[in-house]
Amino acid sequence: MIEPIARVRIELRRIEPRIWRRVDVPLSSTLMHLHDIIQVAMGWNDSHLFEFQIGSKTYGEPHPDDEMYERRIYKAKGIRLQTLVERGVERFLYVYDFGDNWRHDIIIEGVRNGDADIDYPTFVDGARRCPPDDVGSSEGFMDFLESVLDPSHEEHRRMLEWYGGPFDPNDINERQVRRLMSWVAFRRRGPLASHRSGTRKGNKGVG
Repeated sequence: MIEPIARVRIELRRIEPRIWRRVDVPLSSTLMHLHDIIQVAMGWNDSHLFEFQIGSKTYGEPHPDDEMYERRIYKAKGIRLQTLVERGVERFLYVYDFGDNWRHDIIIEGVRNGDADIDYPTFVDGARRCPPDDVGSSEGFMDFLESVLDPSHEEHRRMLEWYGGPFDPNDINERQVRRLMSWVAFRRRGPLASHRSGTRKGNKGVG
């Protein structure tokens, strides 16, 4: 099925050389779905809270405690990428893990019709491995890199054990990213196939 897609670039702030990914995302995707895509593309573990900051509004997963802090959080699953494009939004912010405060620039580089024989979303390209979850912000990541890349560092062995093995900052593990992105596309394809065929849960065998 041919559908409009956006080419989206994801850039992690405050770390040089820049860590980035580029993905093709259906315009029908909600921000919640985009969150899943970003997690897979970057290599995060989806183990922390997140939010999108777009203009004066914040989108995420609303919680009753938000009212205590006088914050209004709109539902990330309640707005689609197409709506943002129609409003002229070309860049916005994605924040993951409010403790480590990983801030990503989300840039809509262009919109086009997708290819009929490709299941979206798809990974396009990228550079440099994402920091491990819970490494302790950009400063913690710099300390982590210093220790894991220097066998003589006093924290080298402990950091390798904490991470679970060697860490190559230049290896984005593209094979794993593509495999997981295919799974995201497969999970999305189920509802789309049902929509095209008119099939819904609960009406099997009807007619």
